[in-house]
Amino acid sequence: MNDHFPSEGDAEPSAHEHGALGDAEYERFMELAAEEGFEAEDVDDALGEAGQGPLPRLAVVGRPNVGKSTLVNRIIGRREAVVEDKPGVTRDRVTYEAEWAGRRFKVVDTGGWEQDVLGIDASVAAQAEYAIEASDAVVFVVDSTVGATDTDEAVVRLLRKSGKPVVLCANKVDGLSGEADAAALWSLGLGEPHPVSALHGRGTGDMLDAVLEALPEAPRETFGGTGLGGPRRVALIGRPNVGKSSLLNKVANEERVVVNELAGTTRDPVDELIELGGVTWKFVDTAGIRKRVHLQQGADYYASLRTAAAVEKAEVAVVLIDASDTISVQDQRILTMAVDAGRALVLAYNKWDTLDEERRYYLEQEIERELAQVAWAPRVNISARTGRHMEKLVPALETALAGWETRVPTGRLNAFLGELVSAHPHPVRGGKQPRILFGTQAGTRPPRFVLFASGFIEAGYRRFIERRLREEFGFEGTPIQISVRVREKRGRKK
Repeated sequence: MNDHFPSEGDAEPSAHEHGALGDAEYERFMELAAEEGFEAEDVDDALGEAGQGPLPRLAVVGRPNVGKSTLVNRIIGRREAVVEDKPGVTRDRVTYEAEWAGRRFKVVDTGGWEQDVLGIDASVAAQAEYAIEASDAVVFVVDSTVGATDTDEAVVRLLRKSGKPVVLCANKVDGLSGEADAAALWSLGLGEPHPVSALHGRGTGDMLDAVLEALPEAPRETFGGTGLGGPRRVALIGRPNVGKSSLLNKVANEERVVVNELAGTTRDPVDELIELGGVTWKFVDTAGIRKRVHLQQGADYYASLRTAAAVEKAEVAVVLIDASDTISVQDQRILTMAVDAGRALVLAYNKWDTLDEERRYYLEQEIERELAQVAWAPRVNISARTGRHMEKLVPALETALAGWETRVPTGRLNAFLGELVSAHPHPVRGGKQPRILFGTQAGTRPPRFVLFASGFIEAGYRRFIERRLREEFGFEGTPIQISVRVREKRGRKK
C-alpha cells in the first residue's frame, strides 16, 4: 500500500492547493487513485474539501422580520431555517453549508434578539456584533418596503467598524415597482443595494455572485504559532462559577479579572497576554455557559454567543470542570462545542483540593462513564484558588497543540491502513464487504483524513479507525476528522 509514496524522511510539504500533500506526493497519490478506479476530479474534490480546513463563513444579519431565514433557505436551496411572519422566530445562531458556482461556504442565520432586557438597539447590536466578528463576510438584509430604520443605521455603524466585506440585500423587491425602493438604500453608504425577493428567488443569483466576490477562498488565519505569528490563543470555557476567572488571575499572578462567588460575573471575553514557561500566551476568560442557548435570557444569551466566538478564534480550549460537583449534561455540551469547533482540548478539573477520597473515587467513575468521547484530551487536576499543580497546565497545552498540528506522511498512513484492514476487515453487510483502499491526511489543525473505499463505511468502523489512529500516531489533545469517499461503479460516468 505504501510503495507509491515518498518516504517519511521527505521534506515537509508547504501550504498547497492539494491540501497537505506536496507535489511529488500528490502525483504518486493520484497514480494510485487511478489504479483503484477513482476519477481524478473526485479525488481532487475530496482533498480540497478536507485540506482547506473550515469553510468561509457568511453571516446574514438584519432587523427582526426582514426575511433573513427566508433568504438563508433560498441560499442553501432547501427549507431548513424556520420561517414565520413575526419577529424573533430564529433564536439560536444556526449554521448551514451552501454552494454557489462551484464554491462552498457556510451561512450563519442569526436571530433571537431580546427586546425586553437591554432595549432593542442594544440587543440588535449584541447579536449583530457577534455574527460580524465570527464571519468572513456579511449579507446585511434590509426590508426595502420599509426603508432604512434607526436600527438599520446602528447595524451599519457596526459593519463599518468591523471592516468586513458587506453585501447589501434589499429584500422584498417582488417586481420592477420595488426597484426604486431598493435604490433608496444607497443612502446607507454600503455600496450597491442588491434587489432581491428571498421568497420568490428574484435577484438572488446576482446577489450570490457578489457574495463570492466578497468571500475569501478560505477563512483568514487568525491563529498564532506557525500561522501569522504571535501568541497561541487559549480559551477558558466552562459552566458558571467553575473558576475560569480565578485560573486566569492565578496564571497572571495578579487580579486581572473580577472574581465573585456569584455565578455569571464575567459577561464579555477578556483577553490577557500572560507569560508561562518562558512563552507568551493569550488567554481568553469567557462567560460561563449556563444552558442551551435558546433557553437563555437577556445578557446570558449574548454572553454565550461571545463565548462561542472566543472558542472559534482560539487554538486550544481549556474546559474547566468543577471536580467537587457531578459532571453535568452542560459540561458535556461545552466539550462538544469545543470539539465541533475543531480546537485542541485540555480538561482542567478545578477545586481538586476540596475533594476527599470518596469523591475522588466517584469522580473517576463519572469521568470514565460520561467523558469517554474525549478520553484523548490531556487532563490536569488543579486548584485555581491555591495554585495547586498549575505548573502542569503549560505541558498539557503544548501536548494538545502538538497533536493538533501533527501530520502523518501518506506512505506511513497507508502502510498502517493496509495492516489494519487485513487484520480487522469491515463487517459484511448485505452480502458485501466494503474495503478501505487507501487514504491520506489532507490537513492539520485539526488533523483531517480522507479515506477512499470500495463501499459505504459504517460509523462504528470509522470510530474504530479513529481509535487505532490514536493508538498508532498519538494525536493527544486533538479531535480527528475523517471523511470517506466511495468509489463509483465503473461505467456510471459518461
